[in-house]
Amino acid sequence: MFKKLTLSAIAALALSMSGAFAAGGGEQHIEDYQFSFEGPFGTFDQAQLQRGLKVYTEVCASCHGLKYVPIRTLADEGGPHYSEDQVRAYAKNFEVYDADLEDFREAKPVDHFPENTAVGAPDLSMMAKARAGFHGPYGTGISQLINGMGGAEYIASLLTGYTGKEKEEAGVTLYENTAFPGGWISMAPPLSDGDVDFDDGHSNDLHHESMDIAAFLMWAAEPKMMARQYAGFLGVFILVILSVLLYLTNKRIWAPIKYKKS
Repeated sequence: MFKKLTLSAIAALALSMSGAFAAGGGEQHIEDYQFSFEGPFGTFDQAQLQRGLKVYTEVCASCHGLKYVPIRTLADEGGPHYSEDQVRAYAKNFEVYDADLEDFREAKPVDHFPENTAVGAPDLSMMAKARAGFHGPYGTGISQLINGMGGAEYIASLLTGYTGKEKEEAGVTLYENTAFPGGWISMAPPLSDGDVDFDDGHSNDLHHESMDIAAFLMWAAEPKMMARQYAGFLGVFILVILSVLLYLTNKRIWAPIKYKKS
């Protein structure tokens, strides 16, 4: 579970998460992790998404919400792809507020994941798209063109980037982190080796836990990424075929005139 934070620490975390990333202050070390969904032909690893969901449920959900993600999408093909019975069982882990009942009730698959459960903790629904791990020369984005935005790499690097050093400023405990802009973050290290036991027996060291939750948050931010890529390639293919047909048609129509003997 996330370590207890004072209200001042949580407030400082919210401010740092919303502003420091954009400001880009300080040296950052972002590791270029190899994810299965990278590249034009990449796909999400179903087993990894299921492991990442477990990390979120058992660790991250105590502070962070996923309010833009419907629980029912856990059954979607291309995602964790649980059965409908599994999704219904999973939904029971949460309670949501029902305006009709004017009270909380057990969540159902049609509901979204609950909102933030800790004051000031950022929602993680779009975090993998909101953060950029790679930056090209100013104004060009060349590195992003080659490596992608790097949101998942940023998240994994942040979770593994704690050095163990701490300091206190204005009553707030800060933790040194090599991936965070400025080098210090008010969020205590949320993960450590062996936090979660995976059902498939996969390694649960810090490195793999971080990659799994980063991949899951990438899917949460863009669950239709594979379908979008397929539609894009299909569109390009159709345009290529159409271009060839138009060229041949144009050539045939103008041939009698273009090659007419004077």
